[in-house]
Amino acid sequence: MRRRVIILGSTGSIGTQTLDVIRANPDRFEVVGLVAGSDRAGLEEQQSAFGCEAALGADAAVTMIESVDCDVVVNGITGSVGLAPTLAALDAGRTLALANKESLIAGGDLVMRRAAPGQIVPVDSEHSAIAQCLRAGDHGEVRRLVLTASGGPFRGWSRERMADVDPADALAHPTWDMGPMVTTNSATLVNKGLEVIEAHLLFDVPLAQIDVTVHPQSIVHSMVEFVDGSTIAQASPPDMRLPISLGLDWPHRVPGVGAPLDWTTASSWTFEPLDETAFPAVALAKRVGQLGSTYPAVFNAANEQAVHAFHAGEIGFLDIIPAIERVLEQHEPGELTLELVLQAERWARRVADDVCGVGR
Repeated sequence: MRRRVIILGSTGSIGTQTLDVIRANPDRFEVVGLVAGSDRAGLEEQQSAFGCEAALGADAAVTMIESVDCDVVVNGITGSVGLAPTLAALDAGRTLALANKESLIAGGDLVMRRAAPGQIVPVDSEHSAIAQCLRAGDHGEVRRLVLTASGGPFRGWSRERMADVDPADALAHPTWDMGPMVTTNSATLVNKGLEVIEAHLLFDVPLAQIDVTVHPQSIVHSMVEFVDGSTIAQASPPDMRLPISLGLDWPHRVPGVGAPLDWTTASSWTFEPLDETAFPAVALAKRVGQLGSTYPAVFNAANEQAVHAFHAGEIGFLDIIPAIERVLEQHEPGELTLELVLQAERWARRVADDVCGVGR
């Protein structure tokens, strides 16, 4: 029987690649709902092609999840506006193929308490890789998770060298084609910091046992080190359709969804330690993840505002992380509820704009 799928963020990168997978496998999947943020023309074209329910705006996502019968919800929305749809999908008992890491970061334990075992299937390439590697052993046998990072456009640069980079420089990612927010987060490595917190939540592994290594080729998508000294890695050419397909039909693999590595051609894979002096975002994210409560939501929201300020010319590239730290220093957390998360985010955005001098 075909799996019925709702796609949130259908006109974005994850959404369009999800539709590619479904289009190529009509015997396995059926699109029953599409939600796009603002691209009305793109949404109408998709609706015409797939003949399904469609709605515009993130607010419509919750309504569609509650009203349209489906098996899988692919959350490909960018930003923390994806939190309410994430909770709605979990409450409705749907499998959640999660590409919207911000909703898990902001919601934290609030999200994980609502999720049944195995209900959240990660679509991020790193977390999909870890989920695949974890099938090689029991949870108690895991010694360490190792997330790989491409290093972004400034890999190997000192902080001094990054002082004068502009938004165009930050958007020149060497491997992945992503939106401006995610691409800038990859340049600062905030994206990797968010992924560390996400891995901690998804796989119940202490933050101290999650490392980051820089792997510029982006072939090994992440690794799991076990207590006997063995390390299991997931490797494939950089193609998001592979983790998307696993999100749609976990734990089953979809034949032919991606091209395999060519073992007849010579190649080299390299791994480098993360320079935490040049890129302090990962260490900051670990501290934030340890604090828990609404701190991760504030971290994420403050970062989004700082990135907007950078692209608007209000602050420099190296001002992004200090701006986040200044907001975090002023935060007073409380009990983790959906309303408190939303309040904390609104507060963080206001304070971040003030810290960044937006509108002055």
